[in-house]
Amino acid sequence: MPQTIPSGGALSGGLDHAPDGRRLGLALGMLVLPQYVALGAPSVALPAIGRALAVPFGATAWILAAWSLTSALAMPVAGRLMARWSPFRVLVAGVVVLAAGSALAGAGPTLPVVIAGRLIGGAGAGATVISVFATVTSLPGRERTRALGIIAAASATASACGTLLGGALTAWLGWRAVLAFPVVALPLLLVTLAGRRSFTRIGGGEGDGSAEKLDIVGAAVLSVLAGSLITLLQVHSIGLSTPVTLVVAAAGALAAVGLWWRVRRTPDGFVPRRVIAARGFLPAGLIGATVFAGYYGVLFLAPSLIEQATGGGALEAGALLVPAAACSVLAGRLVGALTDRFTGWQVSAGLAALTVAGVLVVAVFAGPVPVVVGAALTVCGFTGAQAVLVGLAPELVATHDRDTAQGLLNFMIFLGGGIGPAAVAGLSGIVPVPVALAVLAALPLAGLVLSLTRRPGAGHQP
Repeated sequence: MPQTIPSGGALSGGLDHAPDGRRLGLALGMLVLPQYVALGAPSVALPAIGRALAVPFGATAWILAAWSLTSALAMPVAGRLMARWSPFRVLVAGVVVLAAGSALAGAGPTLPVVIAGRLIGGAGAGATVISVFATVTSLPGRERTRALGIIAAASATASACGTLLGGALTAWLGWRAVLAFPVVALPLLLVTLAGRRSFTRIGGGEGDGSAEKLDIVGAAVLSVLAGSLITLLQVHSIGLSTPVTLVVAAAGALAAVGLWWRVRRTPDGFVPRRVIAARGFLPAGLIGATVFAGYYGVLFLAPSLIEQATGGGALEAGALLVPAAACSVLAGRLVGALTDRFTGWQVSAGLAALTVAGVLVVAVFAGPVPVVVGAALTVCGFTGAQAVLVGLAPELVATHDRDTAQGLLNFMIFLGGGIGPAAVAGLSGIVPVPVALAVLAALPLAGLVLSLTRRPGAGHQP
């Protein structure tokens, strides 16, 4: 389990100063870059993939959905595994799975094989992200916030610039290079391995072997529930038949009932009752999910809206979104200063409001400039919320539940990232895009209300 060491504690390797959040944040921030690029970059390549594999464009939506879905599902699994293994071991395993799945997706001869590779790669990405956060959240307060800000800025920059990189790779090397790009996480892992002694004690030691067995039933019903939700949101865009849609809806309903029953009957199961009942835990997860949904929904539409407004291609759209990505760096640096003056709930309320404003700017105003401005606002909301809420999680639960709480919290947040694009894609075929975006804005608005109405309790400061 991760253990917080005193600010004057010594790190392994003979260092005699306090843990350096900036150094750790830079090392791990670099390691999460490939998986965040993999969120946005393939969207530019989908038309080329559809033509090359001779499948309808709607079917290629699963290439994006598969990654988001298994990323979210892998996070609580990885959180439970860290009760037995150290975050470092989970990190290494996650990067290896990420690279293997991405290589399979890039080489896949058919769409089902490509999707299988994305499912595998997304699972590795989720395990990598949660182990990174578990390592960082064990730092003392100020250093923890500093490291989380750097990692959040790196991830937001990578995801926002994904369209530019995806367009460049598609134009110069082909669509397979876009899907295989996360393989670069392997050499980045070697760099992290070189500095292992500087953070293994921060990230926690080896498990004590006393952790309970993984609750397979609980993990299964949560997986079915999440998969059904994202599938139903995309029914129109992927052209599911009515019988299949009814089957998916029934599976989701049964999974919801099964999860409720499992939580009540198995308090220490995959979704422990004491964790989700902890004061502030569910609000934190829901706030993060709504903010991420707003951000990824805008990021999903921004390239195509810019292309329509300018008549340019993917490279031009990606280049215009670079200033929005740059805002994430500024937001990551400001989070630490804001949390020195305000509680985490107050900061999250401001970030949710920023996300609402960004979505509405894109919905109401036409042209490339409003799209870039709106994207910049949602990027700032994404960056700040990730740092604040992940940093807040350890204060909401008991020490021995921190890894599990991190996994479940990140599951909720990243599931929101899958819901945003799915909702926009599903609605865009039924109503005009501005209306779809207005509906999307209701999600971070709900997060804003939650932040403002959440009752004070333990853990005000993240």
